[in-house]
Amino acid sequence: MRKGFWAVVLAAIVCAAGPASAQMFDSTYVPDIETFMQIGGNFSPQVSEDGSVRCFTSRMSGVNQLYRLTDQGWPMQVTVFTDGIDFYSLSHNGQWAIVGAAVGGSEQTNLYLVEIRTGIVKALTDLENVQIADPTWTYDDTKIFYRSNEANGRDFYVYEMDVKTGQSRPILTEQGYNGPWIVSNDGNWLVTYLFASNVDNDLHLVNLNDLTFEVLTPHEGNANFYAVDFSNDMKSLYVLSNANDDGIARRAKIDIESKDIEFLESGTVWETEGFEISDDGNTMAWVVNEEGYARLHLSDIATGEELPVPPLDGIIGGVTFNGPDKIIFSFTGPANPPDCWQWDFRNETLDQWTYSVTAGIDLDLFVQPELVHIPSIEGVDIGAYLYLPPGTEKGDKVPFIVYAHGGPESQFRPTFIRNFQYFALNGFGILAVNPRGSAGYGQDFLDMDNYKDRWKSVKDYEMATRWLIDQEYADPENIGVTGGSYGGYMTLACITANPDLYAAAIDIVGIANFVTFLKNTADYRRHLRESEYGPLNDSAYLYEISPVANVDKIKAPLMIIHGENDPRVPVGEARQMAQAISERGGIVDTLIFADEGHGVAKRSNLLIQYRRMVDFFKEHLKDEKPIMEQTGG
Repeated sequence: MRKGFWAVVLAAIVCAAGPASAQMFDSTYVPDIETFMQIGGNFSPQVSEDGSVRCFTSRMSGVNQLYRLTDQGWPMQVTVFTDGIDFYSLSHNGQWAIVGAAVGGSEQTNLYLVEIRTGIVKALTDLENVQIADPTWTYDDTKIFYRSNEANGRDFYVYEMDVKTGQSRPILTEQGYNGPWIVSNDGNWLVTYLFASNVDNDLHLVNLNDLTFEVLTPHEGNANFYAVDFSNDMKSLYVLSNANDDGIARRAKIDIESKDIEFLESGTVWETEGFEISDDGNTMAWVVNEEGYARLHLSDIATGEELPVPPLDGIIGGVTFNGPDKIIFSFTGPANPPDCWQWDFRNETLDQWTYSVTAGIDLDLFVQPELVHIPSIEGVDIGAYLYLPPGTEKGDKVPFIVYAHGGPESQFRPTFIRNFQYFALNGFGILAVNPRGSAGYGQDFLDMDNYKDRWKSVKDYEMATRWLIDQEYADPENIGVTGGSYGGYMTLACITANPDLYAAAIDIVGIANFVTFLKNTADYRRHLRESEYGPLNDSAYLYEISPVANVDKIKAPLMIIHGENDPRVPVGEARQMAQAISERGGIVDTLIFADEGHGVAKRSNLLIQYRRMVDFFKEHLKDEKPIMEQTGG
């Protein structure tokens, strides 16, 4: 009785206080960066052949781990690796997963066999200074194929492993960057890749009975062939390739005997970036990159009839069939943390499998970017995504951050970026640029910044920044620039080439000196990087375009963030740049994590990084003192 009485009284109080309670909170309240860092993400869905086991990757614990959904839809954590996992591959029967995990961001990945129901882990490899990746199961779940550079630290060979015994053997030992794509259902054939550079590769067909192989994709010049699947009759391979007149990646079919390639479409403007074929061979799903957005398509293979697609507009990825009539995939957008979904295209029903933690933040607060096009030199237009603080219009000048993506053979895409949303809600604008050299726009655009054309892409960032000023979005004294990896190099290049355009910069795992970078990067990466930046034997030119050679031009305060264990861009790049600036009396701040590699992965470290970034840009672009100084901490 008393409990019921108090429930009635409490309800009455709540109802009476309704309108007034809304006034107890500041309507302009924006959660701090720590709260933003709690926003989750679920991705990489995989499902067993019978649909009974559903797995995905999530950062719920603070690092990427493997999860499975129970029959009730509850996420159960399967792995507990201290530094998280790099990838996983679910067996066809759903009983096991091959997991790749490294220590401290070193990318020296070893393989583990994990039982999905119990989480029991068995180490399959225990190698030092080795990178292993791309595990591919045989259809009977007894063996895997993978790539490893254990032989000499430089070349990636393809290995076969008996999962039960852990015994392995090399089956393809061609010099270079080899790896497995797909194994035939009968276990007799394996399609592998060999990359000469990031923009050029071949496919090999390996006879697993006698280990002979043949090249499936003889070609001249640069061309890519990827996303491979066998046709039902085993006479052809479905692939994606840009080996056509305009260099646009499209769906194609290769005749295994004649090696002839037939493109399934022509004249399309945008690149196709992935496809999947249902196990019965009747349906194809493919994703088209429309200037950053990933749009899904489905069709009947026999008739070509397009099938219904889910009513989601953003970035769809990781598409996998779940039986003949359903697909699973991940979906994200600027205001949508990534989650895993299922689409039944026969009945047109959409089910959300996972629900990312939003840390109590109303997602309606988040801003949607505008895609803009900016004229640059040589008649080239570049695309960029413009994020404006809520309520901001042209002419309302605000502090701005120009963002440079990595790669360079990559692309900024309108995915969910929590710190972008934090900056926008705190009054910052962001311009994320896709300069020449970015992926997604065809081979010609991709090649526009190679070797001696490097500075043309730097010019694109200058033109984008001047566009911000001309459009009255910002003034030079309130514009900063940041980026990671190659974007870190571009950040440094921007403040050396145009020192009066930027008031602050943050370089994250960036290249400061192309000569030392190429000498010290991991052996297996050097050849691939030389094809983009230029050969080490032209060290004079490489040094000439290096930011460290032009450090005396820098005026902007600079923060440098790096991981001690970075195998791609060694931490020496950060240290030599910081030293060069300090010796000249410049303003430089460094943040080097002892337990991270090429970028920060752990949530605790990300929180430190983003707090420092926020304070740095607030101080130098908004003239606000860091929080610790304001509070005397």
